[in-house]
Parts: sequence; structure tokens; C-alpha cells
Amino acid sequence: MRREDLAVTLFPSLDVDQDAPAVQVGDTAMSRAQLFAAAGAVARRVAGARAVAVRADASMATVVATVGCLLAGVPAVPVPPDSGPRERDHILGDSDAELLLGEAATWADLRIPVVPVDLTERADPPARSQQAQGSALILYTSGTTGAPKGVLLSRSAIAADLDALADAWGWTAEDTLVHGLPLFHVHGLVLGVLGALRLGSRLVHTVRPTPAAYAGAGGSLYFGVPTVWTRVCEDPSSARSLAAARLLVSGSAPLPVPVIERLRQLTGASPVERYGMTETLITTSSRADGERRAGWVGLPLPDVHTRLVDDESGEPVPPDGESVGELQVRAPTLFDGYLGRPDATAGSFTADGWFRTGDAAVIAEDGHHRIVGRRSIDLIKSGGYRIGAGEVEAALLAHPRVREAAVVGLPDDDLGQRITAFVVAPDLAHGDAGDRELTDFVARELSVHKRPRTIHFVGELPRNAMGKVRKAALRPPLDDHPAAADGAAGGAPAGPGPRPEAGTHPSR
Repeated sequence: MRREDLAVTLFPSLDVDQDAPAVQVGDTAMSRAQLFAAAGAVARRVAGARAVAVRADASMATVVATVGCLLAGVPAVPVPPDSGPRERDHILGDSDAELLLGEAATWADLRIPVVPVDLTERADPPARSQQAQGSALILYTSGTTGAPKGVLLSRSAIAADLDALADAWGWTAEDTLVHGLPLFHVHGLVLGVLGALRLGSRLVHTVRPTPAAYAGAGGSLYFGVPTVWTRVCEDPSSARSLAAARLLVSGSAPLPVPVIERLRQLTGASPVERYGMTETLITTSSRADGERRAGWVGLPLPDVHTRLVDDESGEPVPPDGESVGELQVRAPTLFDGYLGRPDATAGSFTADGWFRTGDAAVIAEDGHHRIVGRRSIDLIKSGGYRIGAGEVEAALLAHPRVREAAVVGLPDDDLGQRITAFVVAPDLAHGDAGDRELTDFVARELSVHKRPRTIHFVGELPRNAMGKVRKAALRPPLDDHPAAADGAAGGAPAGPGPRPEAGTHPSR
């Protein structure tokens, strides 16, 4: 079969046992033959629709419904099962979905038909020629600067990305992939479901990504986010059970170095980290047979090109391992645009055709990438310096008594922005002594001008379903009156040059 045909079908005919268990979600298992026959019945039902929404809970019905839409050539629109009325209604209306697949008893006042997925129904899918029509998936962004935008992902982009990851990770039909990630994001759905089906590896979805469930799954390849791997490390017995796995993969947020070291101690291997976005899919990754550099997200995948650009001057930023710039990407994995948003689509690309990720990054001379954070909220301009919040967070997490950390830049009349840290550290003395200990620690690990000027000790950090910290939700505790840390670590001057304006650039 030609590469073009493989991209169109997404699911080529593979020389694997069609009757062997192929996908298991919780206690429900299906062979490849059963799954595609059930998906064929869904495809017959939805064929010709403009778009079809899928209530994307952690169930076999979600897998069958999504595959059925893909077989029918109808864009599938995954809807988070915990979405509230405003978010849900926006996704359904914006995507122009004609019906919703899945159980929706808890969702009231839906204005489109709801069709349950019958896992026992069987049918052949429509003719293969119909599968090339339209987008494969419409995934909605988090909507941090307004209503979520629909990201149009093509079959060719998905196929190119999965094939590149198969090469980087040595991912084959001999693997058993295990994960318990949400099925409405790239990580859990595109990589974690479509990847397994495209490559023929067995998939075990644990419904919830608990350490015990991961340990009992007997996989060779595991996907997780930092929260998952942190909890695995807190359960040493379960963690040691993963020592038999071929590869552990972490993504969606930076994995703290202490967690990497603990995983290595417990499993005998360091996890592979990778980077991507909904709009780009996965673009960089460490290789299974290559170097795994803690705090870095590897090299560009085949046919992926990257560059760094200064967000103020527009000039190239050198790949020297230190200079921070906006990461821009050109690759066959890029999305086809934002649904119904031509202005937003045009604004996300440069005049010469590079996608503007909005992420601040550093590229080393050997091509390894390190993500500093979102340019809009994680690139802090303080006292004339440009500081990546991710670098400060990594330094704080290296402190033995810090469990979690998030760093933001808050407006400051003197500095432009003030480096402010929110820290979960139950065993650390709060107040001036704790502030001083942490600011001095960061100043020694990095440099004086990168130390937090204010520290708030909190019980937990607000996170989304993928484990990413929701920085917009960070608020100083009402009973917390942190001491300013300006005099810490020797009280160095703020830095050279004119002080930047307060505030941050708006994100895309």
C-alpha cells in the first residue's frame, strides 16, 4: 500500500492476529476484528454527517465511536465528559456536530440527537474512497484567552506523526501499550489509541492512571504525565513492577528532575520526554536508543524543522543552549487551521510559513530542545532579564523538601515583573526562614537574578485533566503574607539595561 493510502486509511491491514485481544479499556476487551466490525456499524450510521461529537469518557464506546467516524470519513469531535454546559454547548455548536455518540444521561438540554454505541453491533465500513473527505479530528484547545478553538487535524498529519514516533521509540506490533490518560487530547487519544491501532500494538487503558493499575497491566510501553509518574514514584512497589517495561514516556508538561531520578532508581531506566501541541502534534522527542537528557525534550522528529525567534525584534535566536526565543515549527504534522477562524489561523503563522507555537524554548548546539514555558505567561521579564519560569520551577523542585512548584511573573513597579513562586512543601518551615532557604537555593542553582522575589506556600496547585498547572488560577492564599526576598542571596542589583514594561504578551 502506498504511503498516501496509509495516511488516508490511518489503519492499514496488518499481519497480526485479528482475533487476539487488541484493545482493553477497564474490564472490556475486544479483538481487532471485533473492534473494527463494531466501528464499521458506527461508520454506517454516521456516514455523510458534517461532524459527529463523541462523549469521550474512558470507555470502549469512545474508542469504537472515534474509529467509526474515521472509517466513515466524518470528523470526530471529542467532548470532555466533565465539561460544563457552556463549554459543551460551545464545542457542539462551533463544530456543527449533527449528533453525539455515547451515553449522555447526565447532560441535559442537548439540542442534537444522542446515539448510544452498541459494542455488539457489526458491519463493514463504507467504501475506503469516502475516508479521505474532511478532517479526521476536531480537537478543542483549552480556551485560555477566550472560547476554545477547534483544531483541524488531517489523516496525513496524524499518520506522519505516529510513524515518526514509531521510529523514535522503536514502537512495533510486539508492544503492549499501557496508559490511563483522557481520550479527548492528543496524548491519550491520538498517540494512545490511534497509535496503537495503526501500529498493531495491544492497548490496555486502565481508565484511571493509578500506580497499581499500571503495575498490574504488564505492558512494555507506558504513557504518563508528570502527575502520574510522581504518584508512581510514591508507590515504590508498583514502580518496581515497571522495571520489565521497554520504555516509559512522559509528556504534556515538564517532568521534574527529582521524579526522573526516582524513576531511574526504581525501574532502572529514565523516561523518554517529548514535546508537542494540539496544533503541531508531537514534534520533538528523545529516542529510545538515544540520550535522555533530564529537563530536555529531545530532538526534532524526522521531517520536523524548528527555529527560535526573538519575540520583540523578530531576529533569529542562536541555538547555544542558553538563549531563549519563541519556538517556531514547520512540519507535515501541522494542523489545517482553526475551524471557522481564518484570522486566528493566519495569525498563528509567520509570513514565511512557520507555525508560532507561543512557547519559549532553548535549543542546544547539538539540537536538543528545552521548553521554558508559554511565552505569554512563562517568559518573565524582570529587571532587564528574560527568565524562563520553567527553569526556576525545575530549580525549586530540585530542593529535597519541595513537592510541587509553579512560577509566574506578577506586575512590579520597579522590576517590571516580579518572580513569584507558589510552592507545595509541607515539611518546610513557612515564613521568612522558608522563603530564605528556597530563594538562596535557587540563587545557588541558577543565578541571583533568577531567584523568586516572593514565595507563597500552598496546599496544592490547580491542575487540568492532563496534569498541567492552571497558572491563571493561582492566587496568593488569604492568610499568607510572604516576606519579600529582595535581600536574599546577597541582594544583587536588578540587572542591566532598561526595565521592561509590566504585564505579559497575550497568548494565541
